[in-house]
Amino acid sequence: MRTGKPNCPGEEGETFQDGITNGAQWYDVEGGMQDYNYVWANCFEITLELSCCKYPPTSELQQEWENNRDSLLAFIEQVHIGVKGFVRDAVTGAGLENATIVVAGIAHNITAGKYGDYHRLLVPGTYNVTAVVMGYMPVTRENIEVKEGAATEVDFSLQPTVMPPALNVTQFTATPAPVSTITPTPAQAEAPSPTSLHQPIQPVDFRHHHFSDMEIFLRRYASEYPNITRLYSVGKSVELRELYVMEISDNPGIHEPGEPEFKYIGNMHGNEVVGRELLLNLIEYLCKNFGTDPEVTDLVQSTRIHIMPSMNPDGYEKSQEGDRGGTVGRNNSNNYDLNRNFPDQFFHVADPPQPETLAVMSWLKIYPFVLSANLHGGSLVVNYPFDDDEQGIAIYSKSPDDAVFQQLALSYSKENTKMYQGSPCKDMYPTEYFPHGITNGAQWYNVPGGMQDWNYLHTNCFEVTIELGCVKYPKAEELPKYWEQNRRSLLQFMKQVHRGVWGFVLDAVDKRGILNATISVADINHPVTTYKDGDYWRLLVQGTYKITASARGYDPVTKTVEVGSKGGVQVNFTLSRTDIKVEEGKVPVLNTPDTSDPNEKEFETLIKDLSAENGLERLLLTSSGDVSPYRYRPYKDLSEFLRGLYLNYPHITNLTSLGQSVEFRQIWSLEISNKPNQSEPEEPKIRFVAGIHGNAPVGTELLLALAEFLCMNYKKNAAVTKLIDRTRIVIVPSLNPDGREIAQERGCTSKMGQTNAHGRDLDTDFSSNYSRYSGTQEPETKAIIENLILKQDFSLSVALDGGSLLVTYPYDKPAQTVENKETLKHLASLYANNHPLMHLGQPGCPNKSDENIPGGVIRGSEWHSHLGSMKDFSVTFGHCPEITVYTSCCYFPSAGQLPGLWADHRKSLLSMLVEVHKGVHGFVQDKSGKPISKATIVLNEGLRVYTKEGGYFHVLLAPGLHNINAIADGYQQKHVKVFVRHDAPSSVFIVFDTENRIFGLPRELVVTVAGASMSALVLTACIIWCVCSIKSNRHKDGFHRLRQHHDDYEDEIRMMSTGSKKSLLSHEFQDETDTEEETLYSSKH
Repeated sequence: MRTGKPNCPGEEGETFQDGITNGAQWYDVEGGMQDYNYVWANCFEITLELSCCKYPPTSELQQEWENNRDSLLAFIEQVHIGVKGFVRDAVTGAGLENATIVVAGIAHNITAGKYGDYHRLLVPGTYNVTAVVMGYMPVTRENIEVKEGAATEVDFSLQPTVMPPALNVTQFTATPAPVSTITPTPAQAEAPSPTSLHQPIQPVDFRHHHFSDMEIFLRRYASEYPNITRLYSVGKSVELRELYVMEISDNPGIHEPGEPEFKYIGNMHGNEVVGRELLLNLIEYLCKNFGTDPEVTDLVQSTRIHIMPSMNPDGYEKSQEGDRGGTVGRNNSNNYDLNRNFPDQFFHVADPPQPETLAVMSWLKIYPFVLSANLHGGSLVVNYPFDDDEQGIAIYSKSPDDAVFQQLALSYSKENTKMYQGSPCKDMYPTEYFPHGITNGAQWYNVPGGMQDWNYLHTNCFEVTIELGCVKYPKAEELPKYWEQNRRSLLQFMKQVHRGVWGFVLDAVDKRGILNATISVADINHPVTTYKDGDYWRLLVQGTYKITASARGYDPVTKTVEVGSKGGVQVNFTLSRTDIKVEEGKVPVLNTPDTSDPNEKEFETLIKDLSAENGLERLLLTSSGDVSPYRYRPYKDLSEFLRGLYLNYPHITNLTSLGQSVEFRQIWSLEISNKPNQSEPEEPKIRFVAGIHGNAPVGTELLLALAEFLCMNYKKNAAVTKLIDRTRIVIVPSLNPDGREIAQERGCTSKMGQTNAHGRDLDTDFSSNYSRYSGTQEPETKAIIENLILKQDFSLSVALDGGSLLVTYPYDKPAQTVENKETLKHLASLYANNHPLMHLGQPGCPNKSDENIPGGVIRGSEWHSHLGSMKDFSVTFGHCPEITVYTSCCYFPSAGQLPGLWADHRKSLLSMLVEVHKGVHGFVQDKSGKPISKATIVLNEGLRVYTKEGGYFHVLLAPGLHNINAIADGYQQKHVKVFVRHDAPSSVFIVFDTENRIFGLPRELVVTVAGASMSALVLTACIIWCVCSIKSNRHKDGFHRLRQHHDDYEDEIRMMSTGSKKSLLSHEFQDETDTEEETLYSSKH
């Protein structure tokens, strides 16, 4: 290149001095990318022509690399030349974004980045450089010398032209409090209210915030107070506005064991705006006073606070300031009232679930909220459950925790003088009266489908609804008054989260917390459940209670507890496993063995960490690379993509074909493992299969994204690396490639491509009489049966389909008994629970808007029953549990939806890789240490699996106690019990004794009798032989004479057999003496 004489064919005379040229001087290119970079961005770009041949042969690529390697590296180094530095505010020291950097004599300016950082490329020389920002005095640095090599550092400090008011707050860096321990601590006392000695900093930001303004406000406080805040979104509105939540905590982003979680939700009705503004004020108040105000500091350090200022941002944008009692903007953009949109205990909610409703329901399933308030407008009262009753009339509808709810409601109303008086809106509702400013919801008026009742009935969270004022959308100048009326109430209500009892439920053996243990209070029919560390919170009023902690597989424990009028009481429970104490002669209970191997212990810890709250989120956050699918890949592209993975990651992948489709397309199988294509029977094996219906290709794209994610993060992300090292992962992205080729994008309900090229639905082709009818089965079915399912070495299978949003488990065949139902349902629930919407059980698909699938999980035959399904065949003949995931309502949604679908499903897909390591891992051998393969393992007297090569077996089981029977020919049957945890694998080590019973009798007796019988038979045989030999010698001649008269002898035998009463075996014939015998022979002679 540097010779300037490329000698390209047909242009041999073309020369470029030093191998470079001005683009336009060579030839004109309108709309080129390099010019756009230079003119519209801060980036300098050049265009490199690397070879005369545009698409050279593969054999020449090595030489091209050699020609260009040093040049590529040298060019990268040029990014460091010139000048660089920061432009900052001289008063605050903050970086000034978009500051303009001007170099005298060069008509090309650049701008500073987000933090005021800039980098201006320059050749060696002396320059005058100026930094300019609107609202600041420009600064010029003269005679800056730029040398070869690293850039010269030049910082600018600019004085504002208008000085801001003096700051009234010092930002503190919080020191994270240690994670709560699980040892008993004194009851937490309520923090004192502020005294006259200390006045907290009050909010100053009183105005109505439209969405963009609110978004900037939230980002600002998240940026300014990163040590105590975290801004996140729980979903999007109909018009795709984010449903923002600000978390405020001393350890944002982390659930601290034992620390309760609290939430405020505002603006559920878009035109009821006071709550929205109060919550923004509260965010400002908590942030500015943390570290200086004792009340705020204590609250933030002891509580994980979540604040959602607007649940209905679309409705807000339609509402109008000054609205007193109107309805414009009340509903969401689909014109549905969100507070009538939640599943109800008394009435069927006919309206389809809205995106905002589903997002909040999903949010409540993720976090262990204890207490909540939903802020409304239009009256001035605290309304508590229940909101409706089965009669649908205005009547007091008492919840089991009515006393607790009254106390919670009063804690808010007492701090708001006008609310507590009980007659809030005399000019609008002159007869309305609420004693002490509180009311039972249904007694006021019936609200079916309300959010507060759903909170109480479907989560551990107690929620009330707070009406903040008679005017729904007051003028902005009235907002400071609302803050003053409600600020003490907002703080006091948050403190109620610490009332009642709280603590931990622990396993007596390993002292680990027990997830989903039940906390029951005698005479109050409302249990709550523990979170992942075994921590729980149960709100109660003052009194004496009998509280019971129970969990599946454990003996319950009951304690009598005294609850005071202030603070909370810590009550821990330690539960012993059922049958953990084994008497002599009883069946032993086994659990995870001693993991003295540090690698095993480390991996077990990883599985526990990934099973904990936010474990998979942390994995995703620490992973590298964006693999979100953005387009659909037809067969050719899919094949090239898989081949690309194999070529780029040859040490952890193996690409094979299971067979061919009707139209001779390959059915690809990609294995991901640290030792691909090698037998490792001790490792669990999982398969993901998609595309059984060609018109539902979402699953295909999700599996391709999963494969790339795993490969890309191997040796980069520790968790992914360990999972690949310990798991054999098989991905079959497209089982029906022929159908996929004719399916059409955006065909949400189209069946085109559903079947294979023969018109057969492949999910009805897995016949139970496979061996008999294998010749008539479709080639796609035959390929996966013979090369995957019948290998019988998989621990779990996940099939991805489309047409709804749920998970089904076996069987699809109607009237089929499900032997392992609890485990199959557990696996399906695990996938659904890790999906943001699926577990809510309301797919909301077109034409099925009222469909309700509890937990998002259902048995296949109860949803769409049919014969010949892949998962039924997998369970019956492959001895492998299989679930079917329906990824979206639309069979073939637009490609634009793929990134969102990947975001929704990736955590669930990864959860399957974690789950496959749980259940029971076993090893079977005899007393001599010889592994026993093909031994039968019978679980809970039903499910059967078989040991693999090396004596290994692995089976997934739901958490709890399970029976195992191990059977092998020639050995005594073994019976053990094993306790399966939700967050760790359990192992059994079975040693067979030689079988000591034969035909149901003791081995020693059978051997003795057999030996005696054999001796008797040998002795008898010897005696008979001796007797026969003597007789043979005495009558040798007689026998010769008899044979000489053979014809006469045959006549006698014939006569005896037809007419004579003397049989050849008759007593008379047998008792003849030797003399008679001799006479007979003589007479015959």
